[in-house]
Amino acid sequence: MKILAGNSNRPLSEAIAAYLGVPLTKCQVRRFADMEVFVEILENVRGQDTFVVQSTSFPTNDHLMEALIMIDALRRASARRITAVMPYFGYARQDRKPGPRTPISAKLVANLITRAGADRVLTVDLHAGQIQGFFDIPTDNLFAAPVLVRDIQDKLDLSNVMVVSPDVGGVVRARALAKRINAPLAIVDKRRERAGESEVMNIIGEVKGKSCILVDDIIDSGGTLCNAAEALLNEGAADVRAYITHGVLSGGAVARISSSKLKELVITDSIQSTEAVRVAKNIRVVSIAPLIGEAIDRTAKEESVSSLFN
Repeated sequence: MKILAGNSNRPLSEAIAAYLGVPLTKCQVRRFADMEVFVEILENVRGQDTFVVQSTSFPTNDHLMEALIMIDALRRASARRITAVMPYFGYARQDRKPGPRTPISAKLVANLITRAGADRVLTVDLHAGQIQGFFDIPTDNLFAAPVLVRDIQDKLDLSNVMVVSPDVGGVVRARALAKRINAPLAIVDKRRERAGESEVMNIIGEVKGKSCILVDDIIDSGGTLCNAAEALLNEGAADVRAYITHGVLSGGAVARISSSKLKELVITDSIQSTEAVRVAKNIRVVSIAPLIGEAIDRTAKEESVSSLFN
């Protein structure tokens, strides 16, 4: 087994390698003077089962090109099997045509990864499950829920917890987590007036006196969560926390979260934390390295990955 790390999230790659007890394969991923990506693998990988760990987070296009070129380098070096391990799959929110003459970018990226030479894909909490079908190669979509549930059980009194979906589209995800901790479910009904902004309309469910947990796969600008937290507190919720898999946190999101009424935001390390995230008083990061490491180990041994979530 060979584990290769791109530049998007080196700490996570190192944590995965430490979990597996396998050193990261030596390779160079750097830029030419004109910012073209150059990759050189410094160890023999012929006939090896290889795993390229690379989130396509900001800067998305740079990290995507790194992943594609690393995959191509492995294919030309005669690796036996190449698995693209993408803890965060960028472009996942462009999974359909919302209007005429718009692309389905998630499908395009899936095609690029396949054509580059990947034999399979391993990712975490895809924004839309159907993206697995965009790939013509085996694709494992891991769920961060077991990691988040363990943290919730350790930190909170489950007898007074209510799981809340921040929008109607996330009900399935929220219901699955609520079922794991045997908690009731509420839904925030919102209307989005324009891209990047959201307006909370009302709360479906009785949240008075409850410790509410907002659950979602991605937090980007943070506007939806902050508005949802305010609406829940206005309805009498005792406090509001959020458990989100992918902390994109673009623009002024961290400042918005820090000054919001959210008691705590818990995200995973699928995207490398910025300095602003690390010093924020109400943002905490939990690691999914053991989850991904176990999935890689089972993939290498040809064992069941889905049984991780039973």
